[in-house]
Amino acid sequence: MVTLNEFIMERQADFPFASGDLSRLLADISIAAKIINHKVNKAGLQDILGAEGTTNVQGETQMKLDVFSDQALLNAVKWGGQVCGAGSEENEKYFAFDLEHCRKAKYVILFDPLDGSSNIDVNVSIGTIFSILRRSSSVGDLANINDFLQKGSEQVAAGYVIYGSSTMLVYTTGHGVNGFTLEPSIGEFCLSHADMHFPEQGNIYSINEGNMSICEKGVREFVDWCKDIDKKTHRPFTARYIGSLVADFHRNLIKGGVYIYPGTKKNPEGKLRLQYECNPLAFIAEQAGGKASDGKNRIMELTPKELHQRTPLFIGSKHLVEKAEEFIQKNN
Repeated sequence: MVTLNEFIMERQADFPFASGDLSRLLADISIAAKIINHKVNKAGLQDILGAEGTTNVQGETQMKLDVFSDQALLNAVKWGGQVCGAGSEENEKYFAFDLEHCRKAKYVILFDPLDGSSNIDVNVSIGTIFSILRRSSSVGDLANINDFLQKGSEQVAAGYVIYGSSTMLVYTTGHGVNGFTLEPSIGEFCLSHADMHFPEQGNIYSINEGNMSICEKGVREFVDWCKDIDKKTHRPFTARYIGSLVADFHRNLIKGGVYIYPGTKKNPEGKLRLQYECNPLAFIAEQAGGKASDGKNRIMELTPKELHQRTPLFIGSKHLVEKAEEFIQKNN
């Protein structure tokens, strides 16, 4: 078996400018993932289920595991010393770490500590999403907002962890996508899914169809196309929607399909966060031969104007995302 740490060290030559910092940061993230996984696996036995009694910057109720996961990741990256700052979906402002070793760091990190937290209490797969950027500020200074408001195309690494029937860490550094499954007997992530790619002919569409009446016409027509595709040559697509972005994305990456969270009359900009969710998964999707779009534009080319900016998301197998774009453009 090849462990995650062994794999990272073997690939360190891909980043001659990094001097091992990026490798150590990925290792710090994997440690935080193990801590979160341990707590998730005990969720039904400890007082960790349910709401914390607070709300995050989005106005959403924070679950106890949201708060725990957020703190676990912040502690891991702060004391690891490879980032000068961090942005979390759970916090209104970014964190600029005022420690000497952090001021000298080359990177910042953005993360959604526990995606799909509304599913925690019902034992459905949830996950962690992260995005790593090279800082734009001068080394030695405190991190500033411009470090975090960079396009997704500037990412040097991105990944996610899915806590499900097994725990997997999937990441890219711009040299393909690889997945590692946690082997609980030795406490190590081991390479299980090398060089991951979206299947060319996916037939799964993932959307909350309860919102169809408030979606734009192009989205409705695309979903109708998925249901009514030429039955002489193809059977209608299969609808699969978990409600955890990481879980829906991961299934479609393995089996082929498209995930859609469009803008609606109620939320015209969508609900997913560009920096914490969409950009990192878009980086993975493109490296796996897929595509990510807001329906009109490449996700990773969108210019963020604020830390918690939202965007519609169409992501998955390339031909399905492009077909969705066709319907949207036809109706504009």
